[in-house]
Amino acid sequence: MYHQLKYKIMRVFVTGATGFVGSAVVQELLSAGHEVLGLARSDASARLLLEAGAEVHRGDLEDLDSLKRGAAITDGIIHTGFIHDFTRYKEMCAVDRRAIETLGEAIKGTDKPLLVTSGTALLPEGKLGTENDKRDPNTPNPRETEQAADALAALGIRVAVVRLPPSVHGEGDHGFVPILINLARQKGVSVYENEGANLWPAVHRLDAAKVYRLTLERNAEPGTRFHAVAEEGIAFKDIATIIGNRLNLPVESKSTEEATAHFDWFSHFAAFDNPTSSKQTQEQLGWSFNQPGLIEDIDNAYYFSI
Repeated sequence: MYHQLKYKIMRVFVTGATGFVGSAVVQELLSAGHEVLGLARSDASARLLLEAGAEVHRGDLEDLDSLKRGAAITDGIIHTGFIHDFTRYKEMCAVDRRAIETLGEAIKGTDKPLLVTSGTALLPEGKLGTENDKRDPNTPNPRETEQAADALAALGIRVAVVRLPPSVHGEGDHGFVPILINLARQKGVSVYENEGANLWPAVHRLDAAKVYRLTLERNAEPGTRFHAVAEEGIAFKDIATIIGNRLNLPVESKSTEEATAHFDWFSHFAAFDNPTSSKQTQEQLGWSFNQPGLIEDIDNAYYFSI
């Protein structure tokens, strides 16, 4: 499945290099002896990259020329960047697709690896998701990361997909769990729907970063998928319970209608039932995880310090 490494030490272009996941990927690459060229839109991002020991490449995901230049002067690319403006989500998904297409075209014919980031939540619900599963065509989501990757793979471009679970956790998390914590604070109760048996897979950001590095180093065949998933599925009730206990708030079951009203715009995400396996990823990459699990991690002061 894998080609021999072309470079013992690689110079890697990373988008989203100062983000929650991207910054962990940068540190993982540097710790393994690779060099990193990080995309930076602002002076603040540039300073963070320099402090981490990376090089700075000025530009952003909408500056396609900056993406082409970054891809041209490096040995491989890891795309973790995404503009999280959910008021213009469809537009941001289109920006993501154009960025992936641009990065792919820039390395066409070079055999350089390109890793792009997707999510397990796009897989069909109701069964344990695996790396062999494709996105549920009925999922109403305009994000077309994997479609863009498949189109590049069909051209022979060495693109692979790393899927992240709904909860990538750790200190500095601004994702789904902090949203749940804020909702509980605002409404005075931590809620789960019905039995709270729907499952969220999860991974610590530092463990997820290893998947990116290992995938890059093993130069995966075009179109392959990897799951950065440490825990296959945690019952939503358990997440709601630890949040309620930490905030000293009641933990309550609500009917589907009541839960929808409680979670409001977040109700779709709160209802995720997304058990996901990473067995193939562990076997193929030799990946193992050693960071705290989601429930243990949530039970830390930094999740409740704001």
